[in-house]
Amino acid sequence: MPSLPPRPSLPSLHSLRPTGRSQAAGPKVPVPTARAIVDCAIYVDGVRLPGKFTHSAAIAEVRKRGEGFVWLGLHAPDEGQMNGVAECYGLHELMVEDAVHAHQRPKLERYDDVSFLVLRTVSYVEHESVTTANEIVESGEIMVFLARDFVVTVRHGEHSGLSGVRHRLEENPERLALGPSAVLHAVADHVVDEYLAVTSSIERDVDVMEEEVFSPNHHVPIENIYLLKREVVELRRSVTPLSTPLSQLVQGVDTPIPKAVRRYLRDVQDHHTTVAERVAEFDEVLSSLVDAALARVTMQQNMDMRKISAWVAIAAVPTMVAGIYGMNFDNIPELHWTYGYHTVIAVVAIFCVGLFATFRRNHWL
Repeated sequence: MPSLPPRPSLPSLHSLRPTGRSQAAGPKVPVPTARAIVDCAIYVDGVRLPGKFTHSAAIAEVRKRGEGFVWLGLHAPDEGQMNGVAECYGLHELMVEDAVHAHQRPKLERYDDVSFLVLRTVSYVEHESVTTANEIVESGEIMVFLARDFVVTVRHGEHSGLSGVRHRLEENPERLALGPSAVLHAVADHVVDEYLAVTSSIERDVDVMEEEVFSPNHHVPIENIYLLKREVVELRRSVTPLSTPLSQLVQGVDTPIPKAVRRYLRDVQDHHTTVAERVAEFDEVLSSLVDAALARVTMQQNMDMRKISAWVAIAAVPTMVAGIYGMNFDNIPELHWTYGYHTVIAVVAIFCVGLFATFRRNHWL
């Protein structure tokens, strides 16, 4: 008998499983620092030097000249990009960590000769109606690294651009001649001015919500009030903690700022105080609106219960009579009377109409 050819062997299940080497993600390709740089300029006596500079060439040129300062603007840098900047500018590793991960509370810290200021930015999200909006306030961050010969601004969020601030400062060389602290003031002033604009817009929303809640025959879901209150809470978390850093800057605590710049910072502090007071007022008003809406819901529930109770009382009369005449007894009064049925129906109708009129007169129905 001829022998059969050998069957091809099936591959082992172990050989089909992906190996750990193939599963492992490839090495992360570093992104050049230049990708995160929005603008980099050298200013001497308040005037921008012509030409383009890398972040390393700019600080080298300033230190070679012994005058002027660098303003480096970054947008959402990753850890590798921020480490490249830190090596050139001598930034502490804790600063780098805060700048990369963001989500920091407003604060002012000092590491050696570098001051670190965190600002929370806010932007008003336009919407057709406050009762249908899903988001009203969008937040971001701006971080300022301040030293004698440089200022580095790192921003997170699409709404926190600083190009307008840079252009306005470049049109005012006298202000820029005050040094990097003038940039810090301009950034803080820009952020607080945005606070004022956002609070003005939210004030209109609060007024509309207040009118809706107290309008007669108009129901406002409490969820809408909670949404607006949540957005005000987010605004408060961005605004209120900034009071301490601004106070430190005005007093010159841990940050050597010229007296002329501190005078401008006092104006920023005054505007911030105004914003903080208005935000606190919004919070109180919305809390009272929540109480008013809950009271309105409770009152509506009480009215509904009164209506239900009134209809139950009216229905109780025919139910009682039907229950009595539904019993299996022969000697019930008027059972065999010719007009007994009509009389009972008439009596029930009179009682029901009388109860209805009474409840209607007492505004139960």
